[in-house]
Amino acid sequence: MTAPKFLSVDIESVEPEPGAPALDRLISGDPKFRTWNVEERDGGLYAGIWEATPGKWRIEYDEWEFCHILSGVSVISEDAGEARTVRAGDSFVLRPGFKGSWEVLETTRKEYVIKL
Repeated sequence: MTAPKFLSVDIESVEPEPGAPALDRLISGDPKFRTWNVEERDGGLYAGIWEATPGKWRIEYDEWEFCHILSGVSVISEDAGEARTVRAGDSFVLRPGFKGSWEVLETTRKEYVIKL
C-alpha cells in the first residue's frame, strides 16, 4: 500500500526523541530537546516539531531549515551579526553556513522543515 499524500503533523502519534546540545556547544543552562519527526524522505528532507527548554548553545547550519515558532521565546544570534528575538507566530529560514547561538528564554516549540 502506498503512503497517503496528505500527512497531518500530529505529535500524538509520534514518540518524541530526547536530546540536548553537544557539551562542546553548550554556553549556559541545561537545555533539553524533544523532537517529533513526523516526516523523513529520501534525499534528506525532514519535518516535524521541536521543543527546547531554557539554555544557550552554539549553532552551525549545514542544512536549510524553515522554522515557525508555535510557543515560547528565543534569541537567535548570528556571529558578527544581529540578534533576533523570535516568539509565537514568527517564521524564518536559516540557510546553510549560518553560525551563531540559540538562546531559549522561555521553553520554545517550533515546526520545522529541513533540507540537507
